[in-house]
Amino acid sequence: MGKHLFRSSPPPEKPTGHLSLAESAVQECMSNINAVISKWTSPAASSSDEFLFSTNSRREAEEFVTAVRHLQSTMHRLVSVNPSSEKLIYAQNLMQSAMRLLESEFHRVLKANREYLDPESVSVRSCKSSRFSTSTTTSVSDSEDEISYEENIDEEHRFSGGDSDAMDDLKMIADCMISTGYAKECVRVYKTVRKSIVDETLHNLRMERFNLHQIQKMDWEILDSKIKTWLKAVKLAVRSLFFGERILADHVFSSSGLIVESSFTEITQEGALILFTFPEYAAKIKKLTPEKMFRFLDMYEALANLYVEIESIFYFESAAAVRSQVINSLARLGDATRLMMTDFESAIQKETSKTPIIGGGVHPLTRYVMNYLSFLADYSESIAAIFENWKLSVPTPLPDSLYISGGDEANPEDLYSSPVSVRIAWVILLTLCKIDGKAQPYKDVALSYLFLANNLQYVVVKVRSSNLKLLLGDDWVFRHEEKVKLYADKFEKLAWGRVLDLLPEIPTEEISPEEAKVLVGRFNDEFETSYRRQTSWVIPDPKLRDQIKISLSQKLMLVCTEFYRMNRFGLVGDNESGVRYTPEDIGNYLSDLYFGSRGSGSVSTTGGSGSGSGTGSSATGKSRGGRSH
Repeated sequence: MGKHLFRSSPPPEKPTGHLSLAESAVQECMSNINAVISKWTSPAASSSDEFLFSTNSRREAEEFVTAVRHLQSTMHRLVSVNPSSEKLIYAQNLMQSAMRLLESEFHRVLKANREYLDPESVSVRSCKSSRFSTSTTTSVSDSEDEISYEENIDEEHRFSGGDSDAMDDLKMIADCMISTGYAKECVRVYKTVRKSIVDETLHNLRMERFNLHQIQKMDWEILDSKIKTWLKAVKLAVRSLFFGERILADHVFSSSGLIVESSFTEITQEGALILFTFPEYAAKIKKLTPEKMFRFLDMYEALANLYVEIESIFYFESAAAVRSQVINSLARLGDATRLMMTDFESAIQKETSKTPIIGGGVHPLTRYVMNYLSFLADYSESIAAIFENWKLSVPTPLPDSLYISGGDEANPEDLYSSPVSVRIAWVILLTLCKIDGKAQPYKDVALSYLFLANNLQYVVVKVRSSNLKLLLGDDWVFRHEEKVKLYADKFEKLAWGRVLDLLPEIPTEEISPEEAKVLVGRFNDEFETSYRRQTSWVIPDPKLRDQIKISLSQKLMLVCTEFYRMNRFGLVGDNESGVRYTPEDIGNYLSDLYFGSRGSGSVSTTGGSGSGSGTGSSATGKSRGGRSH
């Protein structure tokens, strides 16, 4: 490519004094450089698989770069002593030829070693030593979406055919071109090749450019799918793509911080803004409902967890738009979350179903709210940030049930460990107040208390078995467990009161057969009545069911067994027909109760019914009195 430049070159001028030394130095450099250019631009070199910057010729490449730099310095010396020397013209032409060769090699190395220089590979090799991040490449595998990347790859296997010295070769060329005044040509090639790689990688990660209008027009199912794709892509993009590009730019252009900044920003900023704008647009959709909250929390959590890394990667002033976009997206996601939480609380308050649940089982509202809150508690760090300065408007003074462990009970508002805990406790309180109202339609007061015990037990179990316990504290759990016991005790007294009231009348000494027959008859009637009305009642929680059954058994079995033992001779013969329920029968009947023989948990059209227990919501309300949950 450069041989023709020297065919008509005049012989060197006759050296005279200091002039001849400077020109001789230039001539010597030109000869060395011209020889290398001729060799690597000849037809023979073009048809071979050998290149100047390759394993077999790396020494020659280093000598060539040294010669080019030496030519630059000798040209400067010649200019200082003889600015009109013709050799300067030939030297400048040769320098341009050398730059064209270096530019060509720079482009070839970038393209030929693309696999070795791909951002993920660079980030894997550099993550341990880089000052920007200590994170390793994230491993994501999803066969459904066909996006799969591996962590801790065997580099020799993965990058077979790649030149392990590629990054150093690029740095050597870049340093030479920058120092000789050809930075613009070098940077242009670098930006063109690397930006195409960044764009292609984002495309492979299924990142698309959307505007706000396009996202707002999407059906939720489509947007939900796009969010899932984004969640997979964002970690890879930050920790592999952008981090790798930053490491590569820092290495190749280490001689110029300005070039590092300009090249990295131009290569990555467009793709980064596409990636980080998506959550903001998604959070601005018009139909935000509580069920969608967790997708937005996923995005918030992903961005928040990556923010420190994003800041360190895009710390340049020219990349301020990227950092600002991440902050804006986090803010919009927070706004959307608070809006959906407000709608969730409002939906609880507006729930108006009045049809009792058959058997006094757990109400669907209780299940929905507690499942929702238990999922919400899994995002404790994210919602702590989102709810941090979100004031909760509640009645004053606050109900005692909103108490959270830690602090002085004399000032309830100082008891809350965090705004998140306050809001979670408040939502549970709203739900329990609603459940209290839904106990009113039961015709049987005992069943209404069973309904309250079942629902509160469900709440307590959910809190105790999830991250909600970390937010609400042990004291909250203890206080509400005590309320479950209170409801269970009242249920027991109302459901079995007539039977239990007979027990003190059972004498501890042997009585006449006639008296025994009358007492047993009354007991049989009351037990049968109480048992029959509870055959469809349900206690879904095994622990609560066992506690109630054990309590009843302890109160019934001991006295009945002793009575039958003392009067066994009087309760045989003619009186045998009066013994419908022996102590063993009572135990068997009790063990069969509270499994809901008529489909517990479904909705009844009439509510529970029973004799001697009081009817109507007014009786129920008076019996329970004014409770606070």
